[in-house]
Amino acid sequence: MSVHIFYGSSTGTAEGAANSMVEVFEKQGPVEVHDMMDGETDALDPGSFHVFVCATYGEGELPAGAEYFFETLGDEEPDLAGLRFAVFGLGDTIYDDTYNAAGKIITAKITELGGERVGERAEHDNSGEDDPEETAVEWAQGILPLI
Repeated sequence: MSVHIFYGSSTGTAEGAANSMVEVFEKQGPVEVHDMMDGETDALDPGSFHVFVCATYGEGELPAGAEYFFETLGDEEPDLAGLRFAVFGLGDTIYDDTYNAAGKIITAKITELGGERVGERAEHDNSGEDDPEETAVEWAQGILPLI
């Protein structure tokens, strides 16, 4: 089974986390990494597994590229029944009310369209000591057996 990793990033942190997971998911099969800014909603295939890696931006919003991707999904409203996915969110606990809002937004939208989340939604804290790429690899290793 192939794995598609989609990332939404403003500063590159989510992109780095997404790329760090590739080697882990290659144990399952071919891996493709997509910048949500490219709007490749047609890559959402129920025959593949999907990972969304996204930072929270501003006041609890998706970064611009990810916002475009999810606006497109909202317009198209594809039937994502059978699509299995996991979410790795990045945020900062100093923004208490909006901490990791992007991961929650993604989970809600993909689920609303029929997708099924697998495993726990990760919430990396940029205020913490953990390296986002190392945390992403550890999380991906926990998701791999669930695919």
